[in-house]
Amino acid sequence: MATIDMIGIVGAGTMGAGIAQTAAASGFSVRLIDATEAFVERGLNRIRLDLDAGVARGRVTAEQRDEIVARITGGTDYGLLAECHLVIEAVPETLAIKEPVLTGVSEVVSSDCVIATNTSSISITTLAGYVSNPQRFIGLHFFNPVPRMALVEIVTGNDTAAEVASQVLQVVERMGKTAVHAADKPGFIVNRVLIPMINEAVRALDDNVASAADIDTAMKLGAGHPMGPLALADLIGIDVVLAIMRVLEQELGASYAPASGLIAMVDAGTLGRKTGRGFFTYEEVRS
Repeated sequence: MATIDMIGIVGAGTMGAGIAQTAAASGFSVRLIDATEAFVERGLNRIRLDLDAGVARGRVTAEQRDEIVARITGGTDYGLLAECHLVIEAVPETLAIKEPVLTGVSEVVSSDCVIATNTSSISITTLAGYVSNPQRFIGLHFFNPVPRMALVEIVTGNDTAAEVASQVLQVVERMGKTAVHAADKPGFIVNRVLIPMINEAVRALDDNVASAADIDTAMKLGAGHPMGPLALADLIGIDVVLAIMRVLEQELGASYAPASGLIAMVDAGTLGRKTGRGFFTYEEVRS
């Protein structure tokens, strides 16, 4: 298989843009794809703003910022992915969206291009069914915000080739991340533990055990967590938390049913930081 030097990312949202920025900062050439030019430009602007903040804080120089941005090419044409050695799907957490994306990627890339998904909960083996040569398919689960979170879960499906896992491990290490290897089980490692904890915090709020602020303070000071579970849900996105809980419920049973408060908030469109309101309110809305 070819050395991985060019990485494609499909999905220019928070996760896709973060992966693109991290890859470009690590010296990879990047192709960032989304459904519309507006989505692509929003993702590129998110990257520019984060890098500008990094310059202001002294984390990167203006020259480094410009070099990172120059390594990223955005567009809506899947043909831009044709020369990529690795393509990472980073679209919303539903099969209805992921299936056509993975099929489309599979049709334009070379037969030895590694195809990965940033899914946080959906079976890698299931998603591999949408890809030709499923032995080159793997899970690469990054965490938000990608440029600053050190962990990547590498998840192999039933057909994933050992050399593919070795290749993506080298990519992850080149990005300066720490990899953990997870079996293709619901939620993998982090979300199998984390999301039910967040769900239980929502149930406690639903049951009037305490206020959202007191629940988060209790978990920070009593359990040593750097962020409370409800503020973390706002950061992740309430809709994402609900989607993962629904996968866990489907795969693991009724004890993983999502809290009624999660469902109500998604129905109301209060999705956390990206909408300005979740369990807490935020002045700055994440675009």
